[in-house]
Amino acid sequence: MGKEIVSNEKKPLLFKLGIGLLMMWGILWIAALITPFTPLATPTKAVVASGCIIVGEILFLIGAVFVGKEVVAKYKSYLNPKNWRKKDKYEE
Repeated sequence: MGKEIVSNEKKPLLFKLGIGLLMMWGILWIAALITPFTPLATPTKAVVASGCIIVGEILFLIGAVFVGKEVVAKYKSYLNPKNWRKKDKYEE
């Protein structure tokens, strides 16, 4: 009771592309966090880390346009550490 009903409709190509761009956003942020620990020269690390962040944010904005603000809000709430221990309001 209270569970979401999964529809059998096929998602449009732009929606799937948007989800892929949101995943790339997360991967690029992880790459930016790992970059300082690589054996690259310091100026190279700075360029790579800032490049990952800039490209990641651009991909996030494009992906957000494709999937819609509701999906982005839900996706970001999963990534917020404040919400990790909260129970879903439909679980009981």
